[in-house]
Amino acid sequence: MIEIEKEAPDFCLKDDSGKKACLKDFRGKWVVLYFYPKDNTPGCTKEAEEFTRKMEEFKKLNAEIIGISPDTVESHKKFKEKKNIKIRLLSDPDHKVIEKYGAWKLKKRFGREYYGVMRTTYLINPEGKVAYAWKNVKVKGHAEKVLETLKKLNK
Repeated sequence: MIEIEKEAPDFCLKDDSGKKACLKDFRGKWVVLYFYPKDNTPGCTKEAEEFTRKMEEFKKLNAEIIGISPDTVESHKKFKEKKNIKIRLLSDPDHKVIEKYGAWKLKKRFGREYYGVMRTTYLINPEGKVAYAWKNVKVKGHAEKVLETLKKLNK
């Protein structure tokens, strides 16, 4: 269970270019760590586009945006190229990090139960501690909510 004001669990995953990225690499910066179900789906595309549009505002606040899904490195690369996504995307095909952060949940759709990614976002402070969490995120306006929270915490 991820707790506010506690150390965020470290991890290392490959990014959309195939390079290894670890959470500890971002010490000294705020990190917006968001988990999403699947590349190239309407909600996930909208979420990535909203974060991309606000990326410069996040950078001014010393924040890095990182999206994680079970998709492959190649899928992330194609998704970014096709939709002009500028944020860093990490691949977690075994969903180990997704599970560690409590975003792998039992879901229901059309009467069928299955496990998948529940949209979840964490704001991690420059010391590596969880400052804020959003569970079961609704995409529309979410990037703005995260930005507003970051502005308040950054004062």
